Amino acid sequence: MGAPESTDEVKRVNVRYHDLAAADYDSKWGIGYGELGRRQVAAKLTRALGRRPARFERALEIGAGTGYFTLNLLRAGVIADAVATDISSGMLSVLAGWAEELGLEVETVRAEAEQLPFPAGSFDLVFGHAVLHHLPDIERAFAEFARVLRPGGTLAFCGEPSRYGDRLATVPKRAALVAAPAWRRILRAPPRRHEGDPACGHDPPAREVGGLSEEQVLEGVVDVHAFTPTGLDRHARRAGLEAVRISGQELTAGWFGWANRTLEATAEPEQLPRLWYHWAHRGYLTLQRLDRAVLEPLLPASVFYNLLISARRPDRPAGDGATVPA
Repeated sequence: MGAPESTDEVKRVNVRYHDLAAADYDSKWGIGYGELGRRQVAAKLTRALGRRPARFERALEIGAGTGYFTLNLLRAGVIADAVATDISSGMLSVLAGWAEELGLEVETVRAEAEQLPFPAGSFDLVFGHAVLHHLPDIERAFAEFARVLRPGGTLAFCGEPSRYGDRLATVPKRAALVAAPAWRRILRAPPRRHEGDPACGHDPPAREVGGLSEEQVLEGVVDVHAFTPTGLDRHARRAGLEAVRISGQELTAGWFGWANRTLEATAEPEQLPRLWYHWAHRGYLTLQRLDRAVLEPLLPASVFYNLLISARRPDRPAGDGATVPA
């Protein structure tokens, strides 16, 4: 399957992929809602804002997925009232299940970022994590973000792939694929079998391509953007936002994480020893600290894998010179 060719196709494949991925999404990406999860999310938001976040009374998450940011920010007391949107009903269903289990109240709304079903000036904070690169019409989406923010409200998005960092990430991915057979032998882990493999006892799924499951095929085409710091800055300013701040996050941690995820994708996950997951997780956290303490203050944002952006809607009315959409 090639890259989507139209806006409607981009949306369709994103809905299908995220519906398929929802059930195992948290385990795949190591998402949790304990103390570590709260610290990670708060640290990302702090990095995006350039300061420790104040309490936001009403917040809107774009592309909330299974709830990683919304639920952890609620538990950390950073937001008081949350609305979570996504185009995937599967993701929102998982989020609602977690919210119930954690005793949290979250309004979930299936909605497109480019056409938000909320009145102007509804939210103190509009935020998201790893979502902008899935949106086909970035300009229209930023205009909507600005519209639903109250005057003086805050925008913050984290975890967006940088164009240069995305290219760099291909190096550890390719290296991991070369090393995968030897890695599996060392760990005594069998190669991953897909649903269509006769050994699994299932008929091939209708969308299986080249031995890959439909989910794996779609994962390769749902990302439609990689950003430059100047490009993100331009999108925000064209929407009438001000005090735009762009920063970079994760370099060595990103390489390490992509290499490990590529290795893991080649093996049966149930057959990998728990010690491997523990080592991979601890190594990622260690390199994350190295990036944060040493590399992020020194290197330009464009070299990091993740870009973070924050901005604010002006306090003044649009008639006083701001270009914020009504």
